[in-house]
Amino acid sequence: MTEEYIRDANTRLVIGIIETDANGDKIARDADTRQILGYYRKKYNHTTDFYGRVVAVGDCVVSFIWQNRK
Repeated sequence: MTEEYIRDANTRLVIGIIETDANGDKIARDADTRQILGYYRKKYNHTTDFYGRVVAVGDCVVSFIWQNRK
């Protein structure tokens, strides 16, 4: 599993983490609490929220991190 840190462009603070599995699945997490915000399932090519509801076709998991900052 690899981790990618998402930073705010202005403050350069880490605001989120994208964890990527070897099979291409991704998990978006809040940087402070490590709470799971959403998932991307490569096999199905869709992004779901924490509750498993499909919110987009394709990989849009990083959008959960930006929505969480508001």
